[in-house]
Amino acid sequence: MGGARILVVDDDPPNAKLTRILLQDHGYDVRVARNAAEAQATLADWLPHLVLMDVQMPGMDGLTLTTLLRADPRTAGLIIVALTAYAMPGDREKSLDAGCDDYVAKPFDIRELPQLVAEWLERGREGS
Repeated sequence: MGGARILVVDDDPPNAKLTRILLQDHGYDVRVARNAAEAQATLADWLPHLVLMDVQMPGMDGLTLTTLLRADPRTAGLIIVALTAYAMPGDREKSLDAGCDDYVAKPFDIRELPQLVAEWLERGREGS
């Protein structure tokens, strides 16, 4: 789905840059938000097809933001994939319970992430 819009929400600049460049190299229109407030501001006038959501961020965490996005009719249908360094038992379930559609642990495989994104964009949230 070339040109699909993706929002990367990540407070770690090197991780956000790597993810942005990797996905742009696959033809996606990528924007980065460094925290929940920036993500909300971006979403006010630009709706992506998919959000890669860091879980642990200063201020509002990614799971809280995901819960808010699911409660808003305008953003409820977004595909949201947790992209996090938290890989302890139960973390995947916490992400899914908060409304994430999928969960990817960091560090992610640079070959697998674009494939996962493509698969989610192909099937859409309704097909999950």
